[in-house]
Amino acid sequence: MTINTANTIGSASAATGAGAASQISSAAKAGSMSQADFLKLMTAQLQAQDPTHPVDNTQFVSQMAQFSQLQSTQDMVSSVQTLNATVNGALQTSQVLGSSNLVNREVMVPTSTVQYSGGSVTGAANVTAPGAMAVNVLDAGGNVVRTMTVDATSSGLTQFSWDGKDNAGNQLPSGSYSIAAAHGDTAFDTYVAGKVTAVGYGGSSVGTYLQVAGVGGVALSQVAQIL
Repeated sequence: MTINTANTIGSASAATGAGAASQISSAAKAGSMSQADFLKLMTAQLQAQDPTHPVDNTQFVSQMAQFSQLQSTQDMVSSVQTLNATVNGALQTSQVLGSSNLVNREVMVPTSTVQYSGGSVTGAANVTAPGAMAVNVLDAGGNVVRTMTVDATSSGLTQFSWDGKDNAGNQLPSGSYSIAAAHGDTAFDTYVAGKVTAVGYGGSSVGTYLQVAGVGGVALSQVAQIL
């Protein structure tokens, strides 16, 4: 609940002077008062009132009503926050358990780097318009070791496969490689398929994540396809 501090401080000044106003100066600067600030102001009013001109009963009752409403509002906010935390925790648990069926499944996730360990690599590019695109495989030194031409028949994810060989047909060693796809000067986002080896929860900033072989940890929300 937000209380008009300008009016409250104004009436406090008449009864308490500069002393009471200074007690709530920080609340006034913030534009709102907490329960403790409000109670401090009321107490200061009562202590410093002029015995010949006591605080008006109507005004005092009104302030007490504001205090009671503030307490109720704060209690409600606290209850809602507790409920929200409980619901979020239950949803996260449910999502992690529900994602466990992805273990040992192949998923397509966004990345431009892959840890090659033999066999073939399935990837994809998110093309913006149909046409031929060039897919380059680069080694750890940034050298292009393989160039493939892939025909994208429609916009969206277009899959391709790399057999682990260079342009001369030589089998390349295991290691870290990068993949880049483009049509002319237009570069496309790339994806790589990998097997899900584990599911976990990475905190509120990450949420549920998948451990993908050859890629690493990937947020569940980033999975583009389940193969």
